[in-house]
Amino acid sequence: MAQANVYDRLKELGIELPTAGAPAAAYVMSAQAGNTVYLSGHIAKKDGKPWVGKLGDTLTTEEGKLAARSIAIDLLATLHAHVGDLNRVTRIVKLMSLVNSTLTFTEQHLVTNGASELVADVFGERGKHARSAFGVAQIPLGACVEIELIAEVQ
Repeated sequence: MAQANVYDRLKELGIELPTAGAPAAAYVMSAQAGNTVYLSGHIAKKDGKPWVGKLGDTLTTEEGKLAARSIAIDLLATLHAHVGDLNRVTRIVKLMSLVNSTLTFTEQHLVTNGASELVADVFGERGKHARSAFGVAQIPLGACVEIELIAEVQ
């Protein structure tokens, strides 16, 4: 069975990929070893600026989920910039999510669903991935969520 065109699916979802971001420190946005592409952590942004906040204090789980979804879109833009064609992606292997949280906040997994659900929606079976979601005391620039992605390409 033929796989759906990723760009057609993005259009159906009303998603236009932004320009891939640039690194904010001494690293690259993506690196490839064999058929595996590693994307650096991307922080949540709102209106072009870091989406600042702490889950369990200044942000709700639903807001965190929206932040994670926005990161997934930025990750896809970086992956597109790296591989040239998202249809070359054979599998989203893993997402790793850091959620800026209070000590009592325990819904990091629900926040991260914002990214996981979007990736699965865009890539179908190829988008089903392994995942880790951690609560952390702080993220660079005070961002509420940071996510990195590993993908396999042909």
